Amino acid sequence: MARLCACLAATTGQARAHLDAMGALGPGHVPAGVQGAELSLLAGEHGRAEGPFTAHGRTAVGEVTLHNRPVLLAALAELAAPPPPDCPDGELLLNCWALLGDAGVALAEGMFVLAVLDGPDLVLIRDHVGARTLFYARADAAWAASTSLRALRRWPALGTSMNLSAVRSFLTFAYLPGEETLLTGVREVLPGRVLRLHRDGTCTETVHWEPRERIEEPPPEDPGGHVLALRGLLERATASRLPVAEPAAVLLSGGIDSSLVTALAAKLHHHPVHTYSISFGDDLPNELGYSGLVAAHCHTRHRVLNVSGAAVAARLAEAAALLDSPVGDPLTVPNLMLAEAVAADGASVVLNGEGGDPVFGGPKNLPMLVQEMHRTPGAPWDEDRATAYLRSYRKCWTDLPDLLTATALDALREAPPLERHVAPYLTAEGGGPYRMGHLLNQLLHCNLRTKGAHHILTKVERLTSSQGVEGRSPLFDRSVVDHAFATPPSFKLRGTAEKWILKEAVRDLLPGTVVDRPKSGMRVPVQQWLTGPLRDLGQDLLLGPRSRQRGLFRPETVRGWLRGEGALLPRQGGKLWLVLTLELWLRSYDV
Repeated sequence: MARLCACLAATTGQARAHLDAMGALGPGHVPAGVQGAELSLLAGEHGRAEGPFTAHGRTAVGEVTLHNRPVLLAALAELAAPPPPDCPDGELLLNCWALLGDAGVALAEGMFVLAVLDGPDLVLIRDHVGARTLFYARADAAWAASTSLRALRRWPALGTSMNLSAVRSFLTFAYLPGEETLLTGVREVLPGRVLRLHRDGTCTETVHWEPRERIEEPPPEDPGGHVLALRGLLERATASRLPVAEPAAVLLSGGIDSSLVTALAAKLHHHPVHTYSISFGDDLPNELGYSGLVAAHCHTRHRVLNVSGAAVAARLAEAAALLDSPVGDPLTVPNLMLAEAVAADGASVVLNGEGGDPVFGGPKNLPMLVQEMHRTPGAPWDEDRATAYLRSYRKCWTDLPDLLTATALDALREAPPLERHVAPYLTAEGGGPYRMGHLLNQLLHCNLRTKGAHHILTKVERLTSSQGVEGRSPLFDRSVVDHAFATPPSFKLRGTAEKWILKEAVRDLLPGTVVDRPKSGMRVPVQQWLTGPLRDLGQDLLLGPRSRQRGLFRPETVRGWLRGEGALLPRQGGKLWLVLTLELWLRSYDV
């Protein structure tokens, strides 16, 4: 297991010194042989980095899993330049990019990041939806990139510290929605992009894929064609992600998204299917009835994992430390324990149903649609679409004046507005070149590029890889996403039925009570945890000397939240969870 590192400096000696400081020049290091540049693997870190690969004068390291190798090999064969048919996925992707440029990357379906030494430049490539993550920074007249934020943190020349602007973003979104990281000077390569870093310190970015709205006008009255096409794409996306010659593992919540992936895996796989669900205790609401029904219907070997509040308290710091950027999702520890269970059963791949809501119109878009219906432009209470979107998250955005100290608030006065993260997708004034026409598609596009790329997929990748397992998400398949944005919005949100076309595409595979059930989501007992097993931990961490010395949060506000004052239940627990997650992450990175 390894992550990757790359450096572009004035001399090869400087590049090696920088990588050595990051811990990347171990005994197995293979020099890249490029003047003023080095690539290396970070051995011992959780990840699938391989390399270096060389093709057509370029050298690269990458974390690459491809789901359509035959397509790529055929494209290269047409150029009379086929690579060895059994070459690693990273080498195959490098060949595609070297010969076809950005179009070659756009052909690839999979989970990947690639760092390429291309002549005098360092080129960073990230997959379409953001299934894998890559960071970069500049210091001491050198560029450095890594899939490990912790490695860049070790780079003395960077001299990084806490990025207060990113703190505000995290408290608003519960994740970091764009290029920002919590470390000053370190940025994240955006999904679907090719970033070229030049030796003079400049950089250029190109787009190899961005979803486009391609709706037939007028929309067909009969949705049957769209339903059938989606079914075919879902089957192909699932089949291409099934492991070879081993049982398939699927995380099954009992909702429509994970249930349809389970059903498709059971239909398409030639080995047994193992499913995994979570219970937070018999006395708490759960979806085990639905997940058990699906497991029985699909004849899977089903396992329910009991997650206690005490276990969450014991492992919350560990889960926070595994994430390069914090995620204020109370499911991080349960997700980690699920990945452990999958690994303990000997599986190398686990499928999930992530992506159904951001791609096909889950219920979290409804507040925005209702807001638009009742909006009165110019009214004293009216607010623009980007601001309303931030409010719809219902995290700590409106609490920031009470939560942050006066010093922190003063330092944020000149920070760029938070609306910049969502306005390019939602408003004409936001200036986004790919903004879509229909409001529902604007919301889905925004969800895909913010929460999908920076919360859902990165959480899956970091937690599953920590157990040597690869988490795969068929509903984020590029062709499935393209089809969603070519589908009339009325087929996605049809009457009061959310994700209607997705349900119709798999209706024959699942019990009707699962297909037509209302969305409930995973009912995580955050409030019970915070007033029970996590109470002392929260008190010690958030009101202890280390947190107070950082000067970020007002102790009186945190103390009030811990006493159950100041914010309405159950949102109070969710907000406190964000603060606690952030504090654990900052301690993990010694910030």
